[in-house]
Amino acid sequence: MDQKHYAKLIDEELDKLPFYVKEFYLVKNLSITTKYQYLTEIRRFFTWLRTEGISKASANTDMELTTLEHLRREDIMMYLDYLRNSVNKQNKYNSPTTINRSINALRSLFHYLTVMADNRDGEPYFYRNVMAKIESLPASKTLNYRATEIQAHMYRGQMKHDFIDFLSNKYEGKVSNYVAGHFKKNKERDIALIALMLGTGVRVQEASNTNINDLDLKMGMLSVTRKGGQRDSVPIANWVMPYLKDYVAIRKERYKPADNEKALFLTSYRGHAKRITSNAIESFVSKYSEAFGRRLTPHKLRHTLASELYSETHSQVLVSQQLGQRGTSATDLYTHVDQTKQKDALNKIK
Repeated sequence: MDQKHYAKLIDEELDKLPFYVKEFYLVKNLSITTKYQYLTEIRRFFTWLRTEGISKASANTDMELTTLEHLRREDIMMYLDYLRNSVNKQNKYNSPTTINRSINALRSLFHYLTVMADNRDGEPYFYRNVMAKIESLPASKTLNYRATEIQAHMYRGQMKHDFIDFLSNKYEGKVSNYVAGHFKKNKERDIALIALMLGTGVRVQEASNTNINDLDLKMGMLSVTRKGGQRDSVPIANWVMPYLKDYVAIRKERYKPADNEKALFLTSYRGHAKRITSNAIESFVSKYSEAFGRRLTPHKLRHTLASELYSETHSQVLVSQQLGQRGTSATDLYTHVDQTKQKDALNKIK
């Protein structure tokens, strides 16, 4: 989804929630996707409170602060049990990751209500934070297991160059003339985007939101807006530069953008150039990688860069800086992706 679509969905969620959740939304410095996820989790929780009779509110917009203030730990544990035994749209039970997302959303809301909120008397809405007593669920998979899973869905080493070569020289011959014609129009753009994500680790939304002035071809640097709105600048791998230069060389002539169009990566819509959406990028990465033989998402391109950078540097700090993460805890996974050393050490045991 692009940012405008998320903004519309967020407005729809806010219309179903009370005033203090709207205040929470405005205060929290989170990415637009995280804000949307948090609002849906809060709505789901409020609906459960009313269904269970814990709240007498006739609608979620009427959820009283006193109800939240006097919730017990047992109430939250009952809700988590409800989530564990509920099935999602894929008819599967909610995973620990999904349930932890709900816990994080409620923690964030209750922290706002009990600490950050400032009513007319200069005090928070209430002080009793039931979510402070709730721990996240343990992960259902070890780092080794998760690393092995994602390793099967990455294009590490020569494979990423083989993928780019496939798009450059072979893809058109494997599809219909109609598909090949459409691909040819956007070939330089699509290859440049894929190479950029493989060579910087930027998120798909960050790539979509990049402006022409954010790209410094001379210095090999890219300025991006991270989750939460922070500006960052990251180096681009040298092997990516020719693909970016190829795209920039044809950008104006191919897409004919208006003088005030700032977007780096463009698409044509009814004869007008506009910024490509993250949905469109997700779509063609999936389509091209499936044709290559191993279906990927843009996030797996990010995984690829992170794991390769860790293999070269053995530094979680450098990986977290490249990915735009605030700490190194999220990079623990990449220390397990290449298990060659672990296997070699194990085989030396007599």
